[in-house]
Amino acid sequence: MSILPSNLSGSSHSRAAQDEIVLLGRVAAEERSAFEALYRLYRPRLLRFIDGMLRQRALAEEVLDDTMMVVWRKAHTFNHCSKVSTWIFAIAYRQALKALKRRESVLPPELPESAELGPGPELECQQEELHRQLAQAMESLSADHRAVIELTYYLGYGCREIAEIMDCPVDTVKTRMFYARRKLRALLEARKEAI
Repeated sequence: MSILPSNLSGSSHSRAAQDEIVLLGRVAAEERSAFEALYRLYRPRLLRFIDGMLRQRALAEEVLDDTMMVVWRKAHTFNHCSKVSTWIFAIAYRQALKALKRRESVLPPELPESAELGPGPELECQQEELHRQLAQAMESLSADHRAVIELTYYLGYGCREIAEIMDCPVDTVKTRMFYARRKLRALLEARKEAI
């Protein structure tokens, strides 16, 4: 089962990438309908990524809007050295880091909305507990480690693209991933033993 959205697989990937370049060019020309289309295209993935970093839905919505405003104002600066998605996610990453620095109080994370659950309340309780434990474990990670996890497992980016988004070397991304997974594993195992 692929974690990539269907529009990012195979030959449709290059067509989608070209379409995004054209769309961003129209945004650079200040075409509102193009910006609205780009916003609708990126909103779900960006919100998931930003919310994963910030763990506060209202703030994530605000950062999403800030990100898209930067895209609107800076679309003309896109230099085609990366994919449009990498460029936009890099903006989102920097905006989320700024929001983390501004945030004065740490609020408990919102629980992820439950996916469609199988039959029976017992399974539902187990899945809710797993979501709660994972959310708590993710909260204990640094923003950089959460970003690497979100970009890799939930958004399907590779190390090179993540390095571009986070403006760091590929080896740094790999190191962050190693430590993030190790910490998540230890936290989840400790919670399992406590039960």
